Formats: sequence, C-alpha cells, structure tokens
Amino acid sequence: MESVDFFRNLSMLLSFIFLSLSATGQSKVSHVLPLQGICAHRGAMQTHPENTIAAFKEAIRVGVQMIEFDVRLTKDGELIIMHDETVDRTTNGSGFVNDLTLSELRKLDAGSWKSEEFTGEKVPTLKEVLQIMPKNIWLNIHLKGGKKLGVETAKLVISEKREHQAVIACERQSAKGVRKVDSEIKICNMERLSSRSKYIAATKKQDYVFIQLKKSRDNNSLKNDVEDLKKNGIHVNYVQADEAKEISVLLDLGVDFIFTDDLVPMVRVFNRYTALHKSRK
Repeated sequence: MESVDFFRNLSMLLSFIFLSLSATGQSKVSHVLPLQGICAHRGAMQTHPENTIAAFKEAIRVGVQMIEFDVRLTKDGELIIMHDETVDRTTNGSGFVNDLTLSELRKLDAGSWKSEEFTGEKVPTLKEVLQIMPKNIWLNIHLKGGKKLGVETAKLVISEKREHQAVIACERQSAKGVRKVDSEIKICNMERLSSRSKYIAATKKQDYVFIQLKKSRDNNSLKNDVEDLKKNGIHVNYVQADEAKEISVLLDLGVDFIFTDDLVPMVRVFNRYTALHKSRK
C-alpha cells in the first residue's frame, strides 16, 4: 500500500511540475502549489458575501489551497466578479451585469444583503482580486461568457503574472478565446454534456488539464472515472462536499480539489488528513 501511495504522489508531483513549467516558460518553479486541497467556492461564501474581497481574504486567512470565483464582462468591457447574470441577488441594485457599466456597478452595495457588518462592500474587478491573492494557491477562474471574455481574462492573467496558478474554468467558446491568447494557460472544461462519460471523453479529446465533476451526476462511477482521468493526466475538481467525512474518501480516490462552502471545518480536517499521511511515510 505504501508503494502505491509513493508512486501516486510521485505521479501527481511530476504532473504539477509539468503544468507549472508549461504555463510559465521558466526553467524552474518559483511558487510551489499544493497537489490536493480544499477549494473555497466563491470565497468564504457561507460567512461572507460571495465573490467579494472580504470573502476572498477570509478564505486566504483560513488557509485554503484553491479559491474559485466568477468573472463577467460589464457593458463597457470591464472584467468584474459576479456569479449571477443579474446583480439582484447579491447587491442592492437591479439589472443585468452586461447592461451596467463598471462605474454603475461600483455604486452598488455588495455586502449588506449578507450581513450589516459587510455594508459598503463593493463588486470587485478581476484585477483587484488577482492583486490580493497569494501566489502559492490555485485560482479557479470561472468564466461566465464567450470568446471575448476568454481573450480579456487570459490577457489580464498574463499581465498580472498569474499563469502558474490560474485555472480558467470555461466552456468551449471562451476556451477558444483563452487559447487564442496563450495555448498553454490551464483550462478546466466546464462544458458538461448529457452524461459524465461523454463529458470525460470530450475533456480528454480537447486536451484540457482540469475537469470539474459534480456529486449530483453519475457519481456511482466516481472511482473508475477518477482513475481514467488520472491516467490521462487530468486533474480532478469535485463539486461539492460540505461534510468532513467525505474528505478522506475523495482524496484517497485521487480527487485533487474539493469545492466547499463550509471552509473552517473542511480545512481543519484536510490538514489532519495530510499530517496523518506525512507521518506514515
């Protein structure tokens, strides 16, 4: 069993090194990124207003290994962080994001809907978010748009020197935009098809290096699916788990990053898991 763990860890490490070098073009890895971990879904969204600077800073403080957030284009072509196509649910405003300018969005309160303590929290830009992120965690950048959004996001990721840690989660059209700018940027296939098997086949065919499996879809085949993906060098994100007992099961299967809304207990259990496995080596 120990030899299996050794070769599995070695394979993951070599895969990580390859991804880092191909993304940066550097002769050495300057920032060591985690091989597995907990992903903060829209930041610390259970306790903080989702997709805001406050939520991201809390996720960083808690010690996650990946942070996921959503990107959209405004009416005037600016990159902002927002999950929904409208601002109605997560701000005090109303309307579609693509009908509002950045200036109009900046006037909205994106925090008080969650709690009075976050009153005045603003809708952040992608650039602002990238600039607060440490360089030793993964950034799962989920694109909510087409080819133009892919182009503009890739350009900003490069200008902010975040290629080594960025995973652009997107569908085919936005992926074309990303690859038009830089074919080496890591992409997570988000174009889910009618079944998980078809989704996996398309991910392998199009040379994506990440996939995002949903608990709610064909999960009985998870073990075999993860093994197949790993054989093809594809990293597995899993959406989602909010119970600590799920962590060891998923990580032992080979899942790389587990999306969750409940950060503190999940990070605590993950840290215990990794400490235990280190002590056994």
